Amino acid sequence: MKLAIVRQTYNPNGGAERFVSRALNVLARDTEIDVTLIARKWENAAGWNTLTIDPPFRNRQAREEGFAAAAAAHFKDFDLVQSHERIPGASIFRAGDGVHAAWLEQYNRIQSPLTRWAQSFSRYHRYILSAEQQMFTHSNLRKVICNSRMVRDDIARRFGLSDDKLTVIYNGVDTQHFHPDVRQTSMRGRLGIPDNAPVLAYVGSGFTRKGVATALKAIQPHQDVWLLIAGHDKHASKFAKLASTLGVSDRVKFLGPVSDVREVYGSADALILPTLYDPFPNVCVEALACGLPLLTSNGCGAAEWIEEGSNGWVRDALDVPGYQQAIAAWLEGRHRGVDYAAAARATAEPYTLESMANKLQDLYRELLD
Repeated sequence: MKLAIVRQTYNPNGGAERFVSRALNVLARDTEIDVTLIARKWENAAGWNTLTIDPPFRNRQAREEGFAAAAAAHFKDFDLVQSHERIPGASIFRAGDGVHAAWLEQYNRIQSPLTRWAQSFSRYHRYILSAEQQMFTHSNLRKVICNSRMVRDDIARRFGLSDDKLTVIYNGVDTQHFHPDVRQTSMRGRLGIPDNAPVLAYVGSGFTRKGVATALKAIQPHQDVWLLIAGHDKHASKFAKLASTLGVSDRVKFLGPVSDVREVYGSADALILPTLYDPFPNVCVEALACGLPLLTSNGCGAAEWIEEGSNGWVRDALDVPGYQQAIAAWLEGRHRGVDYAAAARATAEPYTLESMANKLQDLYRELLD
């Protein structure tokens, strides 16, 4: 079976890229599948073929259009093409980034009326919306892999796809690599955090989209709660200033990009991600596998794994009082001895990389049969 997987570029901190890397590493072991990665740039090509496509571009719209056209020209050379980009003509599309229209709707909640008006004229956004429409209605499309029921239901509603074209395959995680024993990698001593202090972790880039401001405001009334913020954002100084304004800067650590995210999980007691829109972040399943309960939003696909008060809490992305209340409930549960770590770990345990790979392999063989 000749399978092509399409992803434009590699960002070691990107959720979609980590999914692709994990899938490639597992699928490369299957001698019945000849895997080729079609990409503009990728760091590690061990174990599979790589077809590099790098047409020149002058702006982000031209970047997307040029790569899409160049990649699509090779689709005929493969039995199956699984695209992680919005390229009409692929046989499989993995909707790891969700639905662009849904993202714009959520992002508009925090934009000024003038910014929303200007964004409506963006050629880039109009191109992505058009490409998405063409892709979901293309005759070659046979299956859409969704990483959450939230995304599956949204695609069905917006584009009228039938149930047989939509399947949910959750992100897999290395449950041995991400394990509660990450406690042994704790950075608390280096960071000056007391061993018994309750610590929340935030992991991800895009601080505005993923709710760092909400997280900072959420810990304000809880004087003993610390917050670790791991990830790159060009506006990080703005959020550091907000932490100072809120009077929480002495309990907040901006770590920047980290080489081993397990050190962050090992230093924390829970993960907070009040994201406006996230189909299913890898950080959620990683944190759960490490025994961290999850405080997230109903715009996050991982919310469908959460049982309120057992392995996490779900609130609207902008509901600051709601997150403050959730943190209070978490602290009260810790005081009572609730074993959040065991519940979190049990949630993630079924979603191994092998389980994910088996589901993908079954899907490929089903389509070829």
